Amino acid sequence: LDHALGMRETSLHTAGFIYGITGTTTAISAISWIFTKDWPLNIGGKPHFALPAWIPIIFELTVLFAAVGMVLTFCYLCQLAPGVKKHHFHKRATDDLFVMAIECTDKTNTDDLLALLKANGAVETDVQVAEEDWWFGTYDNEEAVTA
Repeated sequence: LDHALGMRETSLHTAGFIYGITGTTTAISAISWIFTKDWPLNIGGKPHFALPAWIPIIFELTVLFAAVGMVLTFCYLCQLAPGVKKHHFHKRATDDLFVMAIECTDKTNTDDLLALLKANGAVETDVQVAEEDWWFGTYDNEEAVTA
């Protein structure tokens, strides 16, 4: 669907991979430091650097870092943080009204666009100008994907 709409591929999976690698590196570093330098215990003659025993901890920290990192990245990209200024197109948009926002450029003829919407059954049409700092979407000002 993204390709059909001319949107680029999301980079969330790359961020998830980076967060997972960070978790793996953190787990290996912390465990190796704890068991070899900070608190070296001789447990039944086993070596201090016993990787098979650490696999569950490494896995859990990898999943933890990836999950928390992805949630934070999603909240950042969707601007879901507290205190972020929201632009409400219509006061009933979250109640009982369907709102369709169309980004217009200098080349867009708004009169033709409004006439097209009215001809196709739009109950109400309104032209609004978003604030200067308002962020329209993830794919704002990006090149379309070419086939």
